[in-house]
Amino acid sequence: EETGIEVNVVDGKGDALLERIKAEGERSPADVFITVDAGRLWAAEEAGVFQPIESEILTETVPEEFRHPENLWFGLSKRARVLFYAKDRVDPEDLATYEDLADPQWEGEILIRSSSNVYNQSLLGMIIAEHGEEAAAEWAEGMVANFARTPQSNDTGQIRAVAAGLGDVAVANHYYYARLVLSDDPDDQQVVEEVGIFFPNQETTGTHVNISGGGVVQGAPNREEAIRFLEFLVSPEAQAILAEGNAEFPVNEDAPLPEVLEGYEFKENTTPASTIGENNPKAIRIFDRADWR
Repeated sequence: EETGIEVNVVDGKGDALLERIKAEGERSPADVFITVDAGRLWAAEEAGVFQPIESEILTETVPEEFRHPENLWFGLSKRARVLFYAKDRVDPEDLATYEDLADPQWEGEILIRSSSNVYNQSLLGMIIAEHGEEAAAEWAEGMVANFARTPQSNDTGQIRAVAAGLGDVAVANHYYYARLVLSDDPDDQQVVEEVGIFFPNQETTGTHVNISGGGVVQGAPNREEAIRFLEFLVSPEAQAILAEGNAEFPVNEDAPLPEVLEGYEFKENTTPASTIGENNPKAIRIFDRADWR
């Protein structure tokens, strides 16, 4: 409305949209590709989907760890991968780090998604960056030994499973819990009553934070307008809309937090999203060797 630039949106799953852009090649009408997770942004980068751009607004607004070092893509919102625990069975004082979840004390109690889930791949990508591949492999094997069940369902399913007594501790993104908090469904409110949220690694390297992000497509027909659109998306006004829409944390520090996230103050891990993305193939290999299905 402010610029007169018309925005046409093609919505879909990130992997499917990436394949479409790749298939269209130089004939693609796409100007901007937006997706979630450092792993998917890395995949798009490897496929040659993005082009580097120059924008003082983007480089000054988006923290360095949440943008590509050559300005191929930029983070637009942040999501924390945190722990959820049964309030009646777990003392939060017994929780500390992601690494501790592989300790035998949690045998049969850990709930988490499949290794094919890109959120888990990026979590392991961070652990690889911090501790090396050998230690990351030991962690993955320890996690598998502590599974409460064969990995299944989505992040919300892990949180519900804690409330149902299928395990004591779950790993999931924070906004899935926020959705339950905002729900009018009595069953969801019961889950919130029974399950607590914990931000791990506060005394060490900080909680793993991933991003949704976007960049200008190689060969974009409307390159300058695409850059202006990305610049708009990191403005306080647009950041408030993005954050509120999915209960995520804004990348622009001047943007307000959604009300449901007020009070969630925590130390963030600063491993660059680009490094986490680059570690994606290593993470997948480690998961396979650990028999994390």
